[in-house]
Amino acid sequence: MTFAWQPSERYLARSRLRRFAEAHGHRDFAALHRWSIEDLDGFWRAVDRDLGLVWRTPYERVLDSSRGIPWTTWWLGGRMNYVDSALRHDPSRTALVFEGEEGVMQRLTYGELAVAVRRAAAGLRALGVGPGDRVGIFLPLTPECAIATLAVSAIGAIYTPIFSGYASDAIAGRLRGCDASVLITADGFRRRGQVIQTKETADAAVDAAPSVRTVIVVRRLGREVRLRERDVWWDDMMAMGMDETLADTSPEDPYMIIYTSGTTGRPKGAVHVHGGFPVKASQDLAHCFDLQTGDVLWWFTDIGWMMGPWLIAGGLILGATILLYDGAPDFPDAGRVWSIVERHRVTHLGISPTAIRGLMRAGEEPVHRHDRSSLFVLGSTGEPWNPEPWWWYFRVADERAPLVNFSGGTECSGGIVGCTTWTPIKPTAFAGPVPGMAADIVDRELVIRKPWPGMTRGFWRDPDKYLAAYWSRFPDVWVHGDWARIDDEGFWYIEGRSDDTLKVGGKRVGPAEVESAATGHAAVLEAAAIGVPHELKGEAIVVFVVLRAGRGASDALALEIADTVAASLGRPMRPEAVRFVTDLPKTRNAKILRRVIRGAYLGHTDLGDLSALENPDAVARIRELNA
Repeated sequence: MTFAWQPSERYLARSRLRRFAEAHGHRDFAALHRWSIEDLDGFWRAVDRDLGLVWRTPYERVLDSSRGIPWTTWWLGGRMNYVDSALRHDPSRTALVFEGEEGVMQRLTYGELAVAVRRAAAGLRALGVGPGDRVGIFLPLTPECAIATLAVSAIGAIYTPIFSGYASDAIAGRLRGCDASVLITADGFRRRGQVIQTKETADAAVDAAPSVRTVIVVRRLGREVRLRERDVWWDDMMAMGMDETLADTSPEDPYMIIYTSGTTGRPKGAVHVHGGFPVKASQDLAHCFDLQTGDVLWWFTDIGWMMGPWLIAGGLILGATILLYDGAPDFPDAGRVWSIVERHRVTHLGISPTAIRGLMRAGEEPVHRHDRSSLFVLGSTGEPWNPEPWWWYFRVADERAPLVNFSGGTECSGGIVGCTTWTPIKPTAFAGPVPGMAADIVDRELVIRKPWPGMTRGFWRDPDKYLAAYWSRFPDVWVHGDWARIDDEGFWYIEGRSDDTLKVGGKRVGPAEVESAATGHAAVLEAAAIGVPHELKGEAIVVFVVLRAGRGASDALALEIADTVAASLGRPMRPEAVRFVTDLPKTRNAKILRRVIRGAYLGHTDLGDLSALENPDAVARIRELNA
């Protein structure tokens, strides 16, 4: 068995997960995982102690599934507000580091963060926000964004994170969907040096969301904006007082409604609770990524992607320093990510495969010019890896550090399958299910057989849709919607969404398999595979290809790429066509929208919800290919 990485004595000696397992009598990962899914009560009690969660009233029972597994409740009889756990650390320790695209920087200690959260909580209460009220947060990833998420939770209200790049219609739909009464936004921010007029977008959204009565505006750029009667400056809200009391909440009280990206239909509002998402986020970071006190965690993300709330809640509960970056990964040049790593001594770096493929275009020199010796763990999530970008990230970033692959979802609060720093790593693979996750594969689909604290408590005001989405296939089994497989050595792989599946001549194949085969050609940087109707096969494969710099499109190259796929997957899987594009339609959290590619290529007029789309021009170009 050949591994890309195996834990050295340094990693084994430090491993929090290994210590946790051995403290409970488990000498290897397999034994630990069996315990984690066979003894839910014992395991999650142990996780609570390991994380050091703060309870105002101890719980009496860990879980209750008497209403059925989909409606399992946790930590019965207990009282907890997760913000207590996030702000309890040494007040002199650095909690948060911020860097803006234009170079502005800020640091907050845990003591300073706690003061800011309590001021924001007092201001929100003074503005009439109370327990259960919904607050939209439409901000770039700044200190105010983190403070706002904590302050809303501190008073028992519920926040809805909204992508900083959304247009007004997408924002309004989410505000209306949860009947938000408040929106927190900014005067603007910068992307690739250009000013993004956030306040104007927010105004248009709120005009279409009648439930919103107050808009709180952060001075991010200090630009002049029009204030309306409903508007309040963030600084004025922060000056309304100091509130030392956190709401006395139950672990089952909602604290966040986060909308799915809408890649497979209308966005759904997943409800998460104090004793759910924050617990799962911190457990993932502790047990998969070995995040500990004093580490510096940077996940390249946005508040609207679940990894933003995951970074903030999970990182702070563990007493780490979280790094928030408000900017593009390659501005002003492709060395930006690596300069941030050097400047802030980042120990844990998380970035998507799509972002890595983009950085690969500039080569290795922008990476090598910066000191990366602080890196201890590399992380990735969001989509399946192709081998070449996986190896590039691993080797170029720092191959001493493990690349912890991690896959789950918004409704799961984090990972279903992942890697750890205690176990060996294979390229593009997962070591197996995350501790506490009873993952399995049925008919090639990833499923979960037992409950976990981070599972969504349903979709906001739509319990039937929640049951239909995840629990309708098999009794008491969560069907996640991903194709998965396990190799002969026990490593797991995600092969794309099941609703993206291709069925060629009766044989099913995941798009990720086709795309990995296509990127095996030296000219191909990135690929997306879809199925199109075919008279004989039922479906035929069309592959959309982004070429590497310096490579030109040609009919001969298209044939070569098709032959490369056939050589890897067999002649029946040879693409019917290879189409060259300069960009693939993606969400702002870097997922390729194959549904949209297929619809545009086939000339469909209704492409469904496009609110998550980052680059609409890419869709227009695909329409032209088959016009």
